[in-house]
Amino acid sequence: MVLGRNNVHVSGSGDRMMFFSHGFGCDQTMWSEVSRVFEDRFQCVLFDHVGAGDSDLSAYDSAKYASLDGYASDVVEIGEALGAENAVFVGHSVSAMIGALASIARPEMFTDLVMVGPSPRYLDDEGYHGGFSRPQLDELLQFLDENHFGWSQQMAPAIMGNPDRPELGQRLSESFCKTDPAIAREFARTTFYSDNRDDLSEIRARTLVLQCREDIIADEKVGEYVAAAIPESHYKLLDATGHCPNLSAPDQVITAIREFV
Repeated sequence: MVLGRNNVHVSGSGDRMMFFSHGFGCDQTMWSEVSRVFEDRFQCVLFDHVGAGDSDLSAYDSAKYASLDGYASDVVEIGEALGAENAVFVGHSVSAMIGALASIARPEMFTDLVMVGPSPRYLDDEGYHGGFSRPQLDELLQFLDENHFGWSQQMAPAIMGNPDRPELGQRLSESFCKTDPAIAREFARTTFYSDNRDDLSEIRARTLVLQCREDIIADEKVGEYVAAAIPESHYKLLDATGHCPNLSAPDQVITAIREFV
């Protein structure tokens, strides 16, 4: 039931598993260019968070998924169903923190963590730069509430960056538009109003933080903060722009992960 709920697919070979987890408004296909390269060394696990992609939408529960802990518990259940141990978890955007929570809950299951464009808190706070003021986030989410498709078409190219490659922004926009609007609204609030700063010091997994330049969702200051707060972390600034290097610069992401694992 767990594997069907999250539309889990496993491919490749090897003694270890490598989990790939997508960000808000996306699904597992966003990792396809990267994951296939690791199939010769790892069992690659692709899945959709409940409410995304081809997951079981009937399994969505607003109370459970009002916190990132709900998504992290699903990740642990997937790992249990597959018998995962000593696995690598690769998480993009909000899934970086979902993976962090899963690794804290089950450190023997996820011993290596790759965080791509992570943010423990998107809201600015006293002495902390998250990148967004409360009015900015409120306006962003109100726009999503009022016009899901308009929000998707306008925000996707900005989030993707790389304006010289409009097909990338179009791909992300189409992914946003496929997401159930009601679930997208709730997941957006769970994501953007979360605060997981205190969890960073609890991470015991070897961690690689991958950061892009000109990322309007989680900029360099945020990535540097994450890396500094995790006990055993490595920080790498990619020669890439935007928030989705798994799509815009997959070769760089692949190289960085290879060097890490």
